Amino acid sequence: MSTREHDVVVVGAGTAGCYAAATVAGAGYDVAIVERKSEEEAGHIACGDALKGSDAFPTAIPRSRIEASMTNTDVDHGRFELPEHDTVVEIPIPGELAVLDRWEYGRQLIAGAEDAGAEIHYDTVVQDVVQPNGRIEGVRAIRKGEPIEYSAEVVIDGAGALSILQDRADLSEATFDTNVTYSQFSSAYREIVEVEEPVEWEDALVFKPTERAAGYLWYFPRTSTEINAGVGFQMTEEPMQLVDDLKKDLRSRPEFRNARVTDKLGAALPTRRPYDSAVAPGMVAVGDSAGHVNPTTGGGMAGAAYAGEYAGEEIVASLESGDRSEDALWNYNERVMEHFGGRFAALDVYNVLSTAVETDDLMGLLAALPGQKLSDALYSGSADIGWKLKAQAAVKSYGYWGVIWTFYKTKQLADELLEHYEAYPSSPEGLDAWQRERDALMERIYETTGAEAKY
Repeated sequence: MSTREHDVVVVGAGTAGCYAAATVAGAGYDVAIVERKSEEEAGHIACGDALKGSDAFPTAIPRSRIEASMTNTDVDHGRFELPEHDTVVEIPIPGELAVLDRWEYGRQLIAGAEDAGAEIHYDTVVQDVVQPNGRIEGVRAIRKGEPIEYSAEVVIDGAGALSILQDRADLSEATFDTNVTYSQFSSAYREIVEVEEPVEWEDALVFKPTERAAGYLWYFPRTSTEINAGVGFQMTEEPMQLVDDLKKDLRSRPEFRNARVTDKLGAALPTRRPYDSAVAPGMVAVGDSAGHVNPTTGGGMAGAAYAGEYAGEEIVASLESGDRSEDALWNYNERVMEHFGGRFAALDVYNVLSTAVETDDLMGLLAALPGQKLSDALYSGSADIGWKLKAQAAVKSYGYWGVIWTFYKTKQLADELLEHYEAYPSSPEGLDAWQRERDALMERIYETTGAEAKY
């Protein structure tokens, strides 16, 4: 078996891995990204392609690198199709939003990491970690059919949802979150479909519930004639026939008559709160590998980019100090929780609620409420919809008042949870006590919503 030595080894050339690698390499350290796909296939990832906040990405990889992959920057609202209620709800989306050519975006990320000085090792399938004395010191892999060991001061796990590194590593003495099961993830499938005529909703992200509980369809226009069409379901539910269910809906839509499928791919994604801790001695997890995804939308690119840069900066500090312990890497956890982790954890409360509320009730309530005010509540936290709209919503939502009351009580608990995340501990020693308080709050959430425990 051959051996290679690097300061840092990154497993996975996704968003988080590339930003982490670019950050560390840009500081002058020796970084290798090991990627299981070939050079031709690298960057080809199943994704919704919608990027929120594309104007505020971190700088380790310059925005100019990824701008060419932004094929539609005119999208400004979500379009929720509710067939059972014979209505469409349109919700404005503030801020910059872009729909991408995800494969091109992935290739540009890899090029950006290379520009910063990182090496990319394609056709490399990681199979195990090197962990002789508690601290992770590298990974073992098969590269182009030959066994190879990568030795490193720090390993960055950017291998995606349900990462093999976390299965192989002994994390029993670490703070690293191991309360992770398949039921906290969604399974998704998407096709890139070319249509003959421009779609009428080329400025919208289209969402539609499936006929089965906890399933959803999406149609995101990369261009007016190239559509990312996908379907997914929460793994707590009965499995869906993803390909058949998507094709059934495509056949029902006149705009997709004579359409041509140019690409297809499936994936799993975390629809759970971020890991309580994503560090262990010698290892840091980033992006999907650490649950850095908005659990209500599946959006993960922005969080992954920032997680990668934060991880890279804290790893550089640990390399300079010669300390690769959890204490040395802990500030990475704090930065993630402060920036977006606490907010994602609070949003996950609504995922918990959705498992205990009938889909028809959820869709009926959505149909009853005004789109602009829903946008205000979702994106600015405003709950004031004015007396006239309150009266209109009260009339339209008659029959859903029980659900509204449950939502109200749940929102109060979600706000409490967010406050608790704002008090995330400043060292590993405080984690146990913080988790006990958080878990007690989660018990109140389960009791209020009537949902089964998720964690």
